[in-house]
Amino acid sequence: MIPENSTVFLVDDDPAVLKALRRLLTAKGYDVRTFCSPQLFVDQHDASVAGCAVLDIAMPGLNGLQLQSVLAAGAVPRPVIFLTGRGDVPTSVTAMKAGAVDFLSKPINARELMPAVERAIEQDARARLLRQELAEIDAKLSGLTPREHQVLRHVISGRLNKQVAFELGTVEKTIKVHRGRMMRKLGVGTVAELVRLAEKAGITPISGSNGPR
Repeated sequence: MIPENSTVFLVDDDPAVLKALRRLLTAKGYDVRTFCSPQLFVDQHDASVAGCAVLDIAMPGLNGLQLQSVLAAGAVPRPVIFLTGRGDVPTSVTAMKAGAVDFLSKPINARELMPAVERAIEQDARARLLRQELAEIDAKLSGLTPREHQVLRHVISGRLNKQVAFELGTVEKTIKVHRGRMMRKLGVGTVAELVRLAEKAGITPISGSNGPR
């Protein structure tokens, strides 16, 4: 199933290739945008649009690998499928190491292209969902007070309230209040959920003494 609003960006300096691929992909239900030069694509590219890019490897100006680097450096990296008119093992290895979804030889076989596009579209959809989830987590974390941030790191370290209180130089009752507010703000109900959220956000546990038991 094609994710909603999926777009395939085609970049090739051969008009015949663009026309043929556009017809093929449109028939499969994809929104297709074609570009006859890499620079035109860079100038008009909208990273907010979900989808993947199908790039010719050998083009004047920016070649496919250079264009891949431009996309990878953007705020929203886009999955790439490469097309080549000749077999080039070293180039394909470089492309795949740089994160290309696939490397296909011309003339393009629909039985190879369509599964590659599907994988690239799904990869993009997963990445966008993850970025959205992380943005939502960051927004929640920004609502915590400095003390609640401290309590969060102690809690994900597996410490009891009285141990956190000892470490922070306060009383257990105060820690219970901070902990309850922190978890409500983050929308979690258990320590396990809090740990998973912290891991996604890159928050590390506090190390050191655990205080009284």
